[in-house]
Amino acid sequence: MHVRDVRTASDAKKIILERDIKTIKIAVNDIDGVLRGKYLSRDKFLSLVDGKLGFCDVVLGWDSNDTLYENGAFTGWHTAYPDAEIKLIFDSCREAPFEENVLFFLAEFVGPAGAICPRNALSRVLDKAKGMGYQVTSAYEFEFFVFDETPDTIREKNYKNLKNLTPGNFGYSVLRSSVHNELYHEMLQMCRDMDMEIEGLHTETGPGVLEAALKYGSAMQSADKATLFKTFIKVLAQRRDLMATFMAKWSVDYPGQSGHMHISLQDENGRGVFYDNTKPDTISDQMRWFIGGQQKLMPQLLSMVACTVNSYARLVPGQWAPTDATWGIENRTCALRTIGGGERSSRVEYRISASDINPYIAGAAAIGSGLWGIENKIEPTAPTAGNAYDHKMPAEFTLPSSLGAAAERLRASEAAVSLFGAEFVDHYARTREWEELEARKAVTDWQLQRYFEII
Repeated sequence: MHVRDVRTASDAKKIILERDIKTIKIAVNDIDGVLRGKYLSRDKFLSLVDGKLGFCDVVLGWDSNDTLYENGAFTGWHTAYPDAEIKLIFDSCREAPFEENVLFFLAEFVGPAGAICPRNALSRVLDKAKGMGYQVTSAYEFEFFVFDETPDTIREKNYKNLKNLTPGNFGYSVLRSSVHNELYHEMLQMCRDMDMEIEGLHTETGPGVLEAALKYGSAMQSADKATLFKTFIKVLAQRRDLMATFMAKWSVDYPGQSGHMHISLQDENGRGVFYDNTKPDTISDQMRWFIGGQQKLMPQLLSMVACTVNSYARLVPGQWAPTDATWGIENRTCALRTIGGGERSSRVEYRISASDINPYIAGAAAIGSGLWGIENKIEPTAPTAGNAYDHKMPAEFTLPSSLGAAAERLRASEAAVSLFGAEFVDHYARTREWEELEARKAVTDWQLQRYFEII
């Protein structure tokens, strides 16, 4: 039995016994998009596969540094961090890379914890799409920098004077990809083996920066693949004594790292609904309203997409990242870029997002806001032509300039509550407010250089 044919608990048992699997690895996605998991013995896994599995809910109650949220409501010291119920995603079954005869499964929180689970949030949005008569397909593309460093050396250097994999600006370089072809081919093969195939891989402009476009598929499977991709690219790099980062912006000297999402809708028969050759620019009514919803809600949902303090270092003029909720036809300076060409290829590229996204939460925001637009027949502004940075948008389309301000907008959003639930909005806003507070405690190199002597 092939791992990608597993669909049910019975299938999982069958493949484990067929292959004499001794060890299974399971993982859940936390609020920051970090995979948190553990190994289980075969006997333990088989004893739980038909029943309830528990996972400590602390992974929903701490930040990416394992610091407990002091402002949490759902979980915290006051609840004593109990186990919460999780559900195995059987069709996520894969062979764990670099590990012999180990199977890997994703899982998600259900029950009360399901209300704040990232994967569950996307699942609820996709249920809404289904109820409206739509299927959703999507694809993610990520830019990431690779360094000739290890977890130890970056700490020894205090994250300064790091050695990039390659020097200089060599976008789309055949030279660089040929010199380092072993690394490229290892990435490509690992992603094929894990069923998260890369459609395109190339150097971007900057020292050691790569861009990978993942193959499109159903929206949930695409988010699963994006989550696995971010984790296991880092695993592969560290096994080669390299490091990869998906920070939104790691250096003031280089543009930020994008994490764009391509989204399209199909009807129940699988026909694309974004294309209409009788309409201007072949944009159907549904696509136009989808864009309208994304545009109108982008300032309200920005913290779900620009999810770290660092995200906002990228959202400045001239850095290939928009500062307003703009849209345009084949316009890469806009927050939303429409791509036409036909029924199968018509889609919206959600360009505001960076590589630091949690694919489930960002996907829920991008898709949910579009569905809300269709539901309410929201008309977008006129498409932006030329350089979107030169266009002044009305105040309602100006994006929050910090994570704290974005979290405040999310809290006040009635649309967000209707799309994701009050429990999710409250918990997620609390986590972003915490992240902002932690950042405000920091004394940065910039502050020292600016104020130490002169003030």
